[in-house]
Amino acid sequence: MANFSAADVKKLREQLGAGMMDAKNALVEADGDYEKAVELLRIKGAKSVAKREDRSTSEGVVVASAENGAATVVELASETDFVAKNERFTALADKVLGGVAAAGAADVEAGKAATVDGQTVGDIINEAAAQLGEKLELRTVRRVEGTNFEIYLHKTSQDLPPQIAVVVAYEGDDAAEARSIAQHIAFAAPSYLTRDEVPTEAIEKERATVEAITREEGKPEAALPKIVEGRLNSFIKGIALLEQDYAKDNKISVAKAAANAGITIQGFTRVKVGA
Repeated sequence: MANFSAADVKKLREQLGAGMMDAKNALVEADGDYEKAVELLRIKGAKSVAKREDRSTSEGVVVASAENGAATVVELASETDFVAKNERFTALADKVLGGVAAAGAADVEAGKAATVDGQTVGDIINEAAAQLGEKLELRTVRRVEGTNFEIYLHKTSQDLPPQIAVVVAYEGDDAAEARSIAQHIAFAAPSYLTRDEVPTEAIEKERATVEAITREEGKPEAALPKIVEGRLNSFIKGIALLEQDYAKDNKISVAKAAANAGITIQGFTRVKVGA
C-alpha cells in the first residue's frame, strides 16, 4: 500500500485546490511520492481544461487599477456565477490584473503572455480552471493612458462581484465630477469620446437607414434632409460621450459638465462582463 498520511492529502488539497478523493487517488497512483502526485494532478487538470474549451463563459468579474500614467481593466470570465463570486476566483482576477498591468499589456494576447512569479498569466488561469472545475477565460484587456484616472466598478447584483468597469482619464482637479462622469458612462454606455471619432462608415450606414425610414413614413420630400440630419444627430449623441445629455443633469451635455468642473476628458473605457 502507498505510504502517505492524511497530512499529505491535506497538503495536496491546499496546494492545488483538488478534491479529497482526487488528492488521495493521486498519492495512491504515485505510490506515496508527493511531487509525482502533484504532477499527476496538474496533468489531470490540464486535460479537464482542454475538454472545457468549447463551453461558454458568460459570467465573471471586472477589475481595474491605475498607476504611472496608465489604467488597466481586465475581464476574467467564468462559466457560472457560483464561481464568479468565489473568493479564490476574485483573488485570481486581482493577481491577473497585477501581472497584466505591470507588463503594460493592452490586449488579451499580451495579457496572457504577461508573467507573475515566473508563470504566464495564461498558465495561471488554466491551473485555476483545473482547480475550480470550470472554464476560465481572460476575455478582455483594456489600457487607457492619461494624467489622472477615475475608476468606477458597478455591481449589477449585490451578491456578485463588479460586472461593469469604467475608467475615465482626465486632466484637472475635480475627482468628484470625474467620478460622476464615470458613473454616467456605466449607465449610458457610449462607444466614442467625441463626434469626430465616430467612423464615417457608421455614420453613412445610419444616414441611409434613417433616410429609408423617413421616406417610408411618408414625410414630405422637402423636409427629408432636415429630419434625417436631426435623427442622425440623435444617433451620434447616443454613442459619443461628450455629446450625450449628462445623466446627473440632462439639461447640459457631458462636455459642458466637464468644462464647468474645469476638467478635460482625455479618454475612457467601459467593460461589461459578458458583453
